[in-house]
Amino acid sequence: MKVKNNIFYITFTILCVFVFSISVINIGKTEDAIQTSATTSLSNEKIEWGIKRNDNHTQPDLGSRNKNIIDKYNGIAMGNSEKPYVYLTFDAGYEAGYTEKILEVLKANDVKATFFITGHYLNSQPDLVKKMIDEGHIVGNHTVNHKCMTDIDNETIKKEVMDLHTAMYEKFGYEMKYIRPPKGEYSERTIAYTNSLGYKTVMWSFAYDDWDENKQGREEYGKSKILDNTHNGEVMLLHSTSKDNSNILDYCIKEMKNAGYEFKSLDEFQP
Repeated sequence: MKVKNNIFYITFTILCVFVFSISVINIGKTEDAIQTSATTSLSNEKIEWGIKRNDNHTQPDLGSRNKNIIDKYNGIAMGNSEKPYVYLTFDAGYEAGYTEKILEVLKANDVKATFFITGHYLNSQPDLVKKMIDEGHIVGNHTVNHKCMTDIDNETIKKEVMDLHTAMYEKFGYEMKYIRPPKGEYSERTIAYTNSLGYKTVMWSFAYDDWDENKQGREEYGKSKILDNTHNGEVMLLHSTSKDNSNILDYCIKEMKNAGYEFKSLDEFQP
């Protein structure tokens, strides 16, 4: 009788575990379905992030549609107009040989930045990514393959975002939480969906054509663009692939500090 009872108990336990596992899987699938249904009904009209700069150190015009969507989904684009804070960010789709110098400049000036990396960057430059983390910088998600999000469905967006998220966690135990849409292209659907994945979207209130490899060797131009457009609450986008940026960054940081600006991390963002 005891043997039969033990067999019954073991069988019952296995059955309960199996039913529980199936339930968890189904709950996960249901949550995904709810998220997908809730976001696919939203507009997928492609919006290309753009700003109208001012050269008098006042905040630029982000455009009403841009600002409304970012605000609606608690994103980051520009901070408090009364606070002389600058939030420095870099897009790093690939390594051109200048990030090491950029990190040295940031460390020397005690500035913490955010680097938005791709899957290629993580796979090809793990030592630099580790250095970013070790030196107190934030590493953000720029997706695995840098695809335009409005051109892909939610399932593909999830793969583009979460495959990189998982790889970062497996390599460094690091949880990403900020995302910058590739090319600055987005829609209400894509921002709502990446929100559902646990990500906060980060755009910018300053950028210039530093990404173009054919437009390097213009250091005075770069200094002028950066320093003439500094403003309170600035979310500055630079590209770590720019040789000019690596050469002028130290000068620009010092000039901005001398003008009374303070560099803050995205974790310290004040809307």
